[in-house]
Amino acid sequence: MAENTRRGLFTLSGITGMLIATVLLLSILAFLVMNAIKTERAEAKHFYDPTPIVSSLDNVKMISKDNAKYDLSVRK
Repeated sequence: MAENTRRGLFTLSGITGMLIATVLLLSILAFLVMNAIKTERAEAKHFYDPTPIVSSLDNVKMISKDNAKYDLSVRK
């Protein structure tokens, strides 16, 4: 058997590889966080308002065939 004598501290399987992987993962994390912040700021101005969909759910009964008009997944 051949003995592995080509070991190096600064090879891609050593410190250099670890630093490359760490920098890559941190840059991906920074990219995703910045996109999340940008999306959150943009969507904060357009918050969800359910009023156009159903103006009042006070008249919805627990068991009723009329509840179908409040369900958006039911196709008419």
